[in-house]
Amino acid sequence: MKVLVVDDDVVSRMVLMHLIDSCGSFDIVEAEDGADAWQQLEDGLRPAICFCDLRMPRLSGIELLQRVKGHAELNSMPFVLVTSANDKETVLEATRAGAAGYIVKPFQAEQVRVHLVDFLDQAASGYEHLAETPADTLRRLGINGERLIVYLTGFQNQLTAAATDLEAVLAKGDQQDARVRLERLHAGCVTLGLHGAAAALKSFTAERLSNEQVQAVLSDVVRAVIHQAGLVRQEAG
Repeated sequence: MKVLVVDDDVVSRMVLMHLIDSCGSFDIVEAEDGADAWQQLEDGLRPAICFCDLRMPRLSGIELLQRVKGHAELNSMPFVLVTSANDKETVLEATRAGAAGYIVKPFQAEQVRVHLVDFLDQAASGYEHLAETPADTLRRLGINGERLIVYLTGFQNQLTAAATDLEAVLAKGDQQDARVRLERLHAGCVTLGLHGAAAALKSFTAERLSNEQVQAVLSDVVRAVIHQAGLVRQEAG
Protein backbone atom coordinates (compact mmCIF):
# COMPACT_ATOMS: atom_id res chain seq x y z
CA MET A 1 0.00 0.00 0.00
CA LYS A 2 1.36 3.38 -1.04
CA VAL A 3 1.68 6.32 1.35
CA LEU A 4 2.59 9.73 -0.06
CA VAL A 5 4.72 12.02 2.14
CA VAL A 6 5.01 15.65 1.04
CA ASP A 7 7.38 18.06 2.79
CA ASP A 8 9.94 20.55 1.51
CA ASP A 9 12.03 20.04 4.67
CA VAL A 10 14.07 16.92 3.99
CA VAL A 11 14.72 16.20 7.68
CA SER A 12 11.03 16.41 8.60
CA ARG A 13 10.23 14.24 5.60
CA MET A 14 12.72 11.58 6.65
CA VAL A 15 11.47 11.56 10.26
CA LEU A 16 7.87 11.18 9.13
CA MET A 17 8.79 8.42 6.68
CA HIS A 18 10.62 6.57 9.45
CA LEU A 19 7.58 6.78 11.75
CA ILE A 20 5.26 5.52 9.00
CA ASP A 21 7.63 2.66 8.29
CA SER A 22 7.65 1.74 11.98
CA CYS A 23 3.84 1.37 11.92
CA GLY A 24 3.75 -1.44 9.34
CA SER A 25 4.63 -2.52 5.84
CA PHE A 26 4.02 0.47 3.55
CA ASP A 27 5.36 1.56 0.18
CA ILE A 28 6.34 5.15 0.98
CA VAL A 29 6.55 7.65 -1.87
CA GLU A 30 8.11 11.05 -1.15
CA ALA A 31 7.60 14.44 -2.77
CA GLU A 32 9.81 17.45 -2.12
CA ASP A 33 6.92 19.94 -2.22
CA GLY A 34 3.29 20.32 -3.27
CA ALA A 35 4.12 20.89 -6.92
CA ASP A 36 6.20 17.72 -7.06
CA ALA A 37 3.39 15.77 -5.35
CA TRP A 38 0.77 17.08 -7.78
CA GLN A 39 2.93 16.15 -10.76
CA GLN A 40 3.28 12.59 -9.45
CA LEU A 41 -0.47 12.38 -8.88
CA GLU A 42 -1.18 13.68 -12.37
CA ASP A 43 1.22 11.09 -13.73
CA GLY A 44 -0.90 8.33 -12.19
CA LEU A 45 0.31 7.89 -8.60
CA ARG A 46 -2.62 6.67 -6.51
CA PRO A 47 -1.60 6.48 -2.82
CA ALA A 48 -3.98 5.16 -0.17
CA ILE A 49 -3.25 8.19 2.05
CA CYS A 50 -1.24 11.41 1.90
CA PHE A 51 0.67 13.19 4.67
CA CYS A 52 1.38 16.74 3.53
CA ASP A 53 3.17 19.70 5.07
CA LEU A 54 1.06 22.82 5.34
CA ARG A 55 3.56 25.52 4.42
CA MET A 56 5.61 24.91 1.27
CA PRO A 57 6.84 26.98 -1.70
CA ARG A 58 5.33 26.62 -5.18
CA LEU A 59 2.21 24.78 -3.95
CA SER A 60 1.09 24.81 -0.31
CA GLY A 61 -0.60 21.98 1.53
CA ILE A 62 -3.96 23.76 1.35
CA GLU A 63 -3.58 24.30 -2.40
CA LEU A 64 -2.66 20.66 -2.95
CA LEU A 65 -5.63 19.58 -0.82
CA GLN A 66 -7.98 21.70 -2.93
CA ARG A 67 -6.65 20.13 -6.12
CA VAL A 68 -6.96 16.62 -4.69
CA LYS A 69 -10.56 17.22 -3.59
CA GLY A 70 -11.40 18.54 -7.03
CA HIS A 71 -10.03 15.42 -8.78
CA ALA A 72 -12.55 12.62 -9.39
CA GLU A 73 -10.02 9.81 -8.86
CA LEU A 74 -8.31 11.34 -5.82
CA ASN A 75 -10.99 13.09 -3.78
CA SER A 76 -11.65 10.09 -1.51
CA MET A 77 -7.96 9.78 -0.51
CA PRO A 78 -7.44 10.67 3.19
CA PHE A 79 -5.32 13.83 3.31
CA VAL A 80 -3.50 14.50 6.59
CA LEU A 81 -1.88 17.88 7.14
CA VAL A 82 1.49 18.24 8.81
CA THR A 83 1.59 21.49 10.73
CA SER A 84 3.04 23.46 13.62
CA ALA A 85 1.08 24.16 16.76
CA ASN A 86 0.38 27.80 15.84
CA ASP A 87 -1.46 27.02 12.60
CA LYS A 88 -4.91 26.48 14.16
CA GLU A 89 -6.72 28.95 11.90
CA THR A 90 -5.36 27.29 8.77
CA VAL A 91 -6.13 23.83 10.16
CA LEU A 92 -9.78 24.87 10.54
CA GLU A 93 -9.76 26.07 6.94
CA ALA A 94 -8.27 22.73 5.85
CA THR A 95 -10.89 20.80 7.83
CA ARG A 96 -13.63 22.65 5.99
CA ALA A 97 -11.83 21.87 2.72
CA GLY A 98 -11.90 18.14 3.48
CA ALA A 99 -8.68 17.28 5.33
CA ALA A 100 -8.93 14.00 7.25
CA GLY A 101 -6.95 15.44 10.16
CA TYR A 102 -3.56 16.77 11.11
CA ILE A 103 -0.38 15.94 12.99
CA VAL A 104 1.77 18.46 14.79
CA LYS A 105 5.54 18.85 14.64
CA PRO A 106 7.58 17.51 16.38
CA PHE A 107 6.07 14.18 15.34
CA GLN A 108 5.10 11.39 17.71
CA ALA A 109 4.64 7.83 16.53
CA GLU A 110 1.09 7.50 17.88
CA GLN A 111 -0.01 10.66 16.05
CA VAL A 112 1.02 9.00 12.81
CA ARG A 113 -0.26 5.53 13.66
CA VAL A 114 -3.86 6.63 14.27
CA HIS A 115 -4.13 7.73 10.64
CA LEU A 116 -2.78 4.41 9.38
CA VAL A 117 -4.72 2.06 11.61
CA ASP A 118 -7.50 1.40 9.11
CA PHE A 119 -4.86 0.15 6.67
CA LEU A 120 -3.47 -2.32 9.18
CA ASP A 121 -4.84 -5.69 10.19
CA GLN A 122 -7.40 -4.87 12.89
CA ALA A 123 -7.17 -8.35 14.37
CA ALA A 124 -3.44 -7.92 14.84
CA SER A 125 -3.90 -4.54 16.45
CA GLY A 126 -6.22 -5.95 19.11
CA TYR A 127 -8.49 -2.92 18.90
CA GLU A 128 -12.20 -3.20 18.23
CA HIS A 129 -14.25 -0.20 17.09
CA LEU A 130 -17.64 -0.33 18.80
CA ALA A 131 -19.94 2.36 17.48
CA GLU A 132 -23.40 3.16 16.27
CA THR A 133 -23.83 2.65 12.54
CA PRO A 134 -23.38 5.89 10.57
CA ALA A 135 -26.94 5.55 9.26
CA ASP A 136 -28.31 5.41 12.82
CA THR A 137 -26.23 8.42 13.84
CA LEU A 138 -27.50 10.42 10.88
CA ARG A 139 -31.10 9.60 11.75
CA ARG A 140 -30.65 10.36 15.44
CA LEU A 141 -28.95 13.71 14.84
CA GLY A 142 -31.07 14.64 11.83
CA ILE A 143 -28.08 15.53 9.67
CA ASN A 144 -26.51 14.36 6.42
CA GLY A 145 -23.24 12.51 5.88
CA GLU A 146 -21.32 15.65 4.95
CA ARG A 147 -22.27 17.31 8.23
CA LEU A 148 -21.36 14.18 10.21
CA ILE A 149 -17.90 14.19 8.61
CA VAL A 150 -17.50 17.82 9.71
CA TYR A 151 -18.48 16.85 13.27
CA LEU A 152 -16.13 13.87 13.35
CA THR A 153 -13.22 15.82 11.91
CA GLY A 154 -13.78 18.67 14.33
CA PHE A 155 -13.90 16.23 17.23
CA GLN A 156 -10.69 14.59 16.04
CA ASN A 157 -8.98 17.99 16.03
CA GLN A 158 -10.34 18.64 19.53
CA LEU A 159 -8.91 15.32 20.72
CA THR A 160 -5.50 16.10 19.26
CA ALA A 161 -5.44 19.44 21.05
CA ALA A 162 -6.74 17.85 24.26
CA ALA A 163 -3.87 15.37 24.33
CA THR A 164 -1.38 18.24 24.57
CA ASP A 165 -3.49 20.22 27.03
CA LEU A 166 -4.04 17.23 29.33
CA GLU A 167 -0.34 16.47 29.41
CA ALA A 168 0.26 19.99 30.74
CA VAL A 169 -2.67 19.78 33.19
CA LEU A 170 -1.49 16.47 34.62
CA ALA A 171 2.08 17.72 34.85
CA LYS A 172 0.74 20.43 37.19
CA GLY A 173 -1.07 17.77 39.20
CA ASP A 174 -4.54 19.17 38.52
CA GLN A 175 -6.50 15.92 38.60
CA GLN A 176 -9.91 17.60 38.83
CA ASP A 177 -9.35 19.75 35.73
CA ALA A 178 -8.15 16.66 33.84
CA ARG A 179 -11.31 14.74 34.75
CA VAL A 180 -13.55 17.65 33.71
CA ARG A 181 -11.81 17.77 30.32
CA LEU A 182 -12.15 14.01 29.88
CA GLU A 183 -15.85 14.21 30.75
CA ARG A 184 -16.37 16.76 27.94
CA LEU A 185 -14.67 14.39 25.51
CA HIS A 186 -16.86 11.56 26.78
CA ALA A 187 -19.94 13.65 26.01
CA GLY A 188 -18.64 14.17 22.47
CA CYS A 189 -18.24 10.41 22.01
CA VAL A 190 -21.78 9.78 23.24
CA THR A 191 -23.20 12.42 20.90
CA LEU A 192 -21.40 10.89 17.91
CA GLY A 193 -22.42 7.33 18.79
CA LEU A 194 -18.87 6.16 19.54
CA HIS A 195 -19.79 3.57 22.17
CA GLY A 196 -16.39 1.93 22.56
CA ALA A 197 -14.58 5.26 22.80
CA ALA A 198 -17.11 6.56 25.33
CA ALA A 199 -16.64 3.46 27.46
CA ALA A 200 -12.86 3.87 27.30
CA LEU A 201 -13.13 7.44 28.60
CA LYS A 202 -15.44 6.26 31.37
CA SER A 203 -13.06 3.46 32.34
CA PHE A 204 -10.85 5.67 34.50
CA THR A 205 -11.19 4.79 38.16
CA ALA A 206 -11.07 7.18 41.10
CA GLU A 207 -7.36 6.50 41.37
CA ARG A 208 -4.84 9.12 40.34
CA LEU A 209 -4.68 9.65 36.58
CA SER A 210 -1.35 9.21 34.84
CA ASN A 211 -0.43 10.95 31.62
CA GLU A 212 0.58 7.62 30.05
CA GLN A 213 -2.85 6.16 30.82
CA VAL A 214 -4.71 9.20 29.49
CA GLN A 215 -2.66 9.45 26.29
CA ALA A 216 -3.21 5.75 25.52
CA VAL A 217 -6.98 6.11 25.84
CA LEU A 218 -7.05 9.32 23.78
CA SER A 219 -5.11 7.57 21.02
CA ASP A 220 -7.75 4.83 20.93
CA VAL A 221 -10.52 7.42 20.81
CA VAL A 222 -8.86 9.19 17.88
CA ARG A 223 -8.58 5.85 16.09
CA ALA A 224 -12.30 5.27 16.66
CA VAL A 225 -13.16 8.69 15.23
CA ILE A 226 -11.01 8.12 12.13
CA HIS A 227 -12.50 4.66 11.65
CA GLN A 228 -16.04 6.01 11.91
CA ALA A 229 -15.33 8.83 9.46
CA GLY A 230 -14.05 6.23 7.02
CA LEU A 231 -17.31 4.30 7.31
CA VAL A 232 -19.33 7.45 6.69
CA ARG A 233 -17.30 8.20 3.56
CA GLN A 234 -17.76 4.62 2.32
CA GLU A 235 -21.53 4.83 2.72
CA ALA A 236 -21.62 8.23 1.02
CA GLY A 237 -19.47 6.97 -1.87
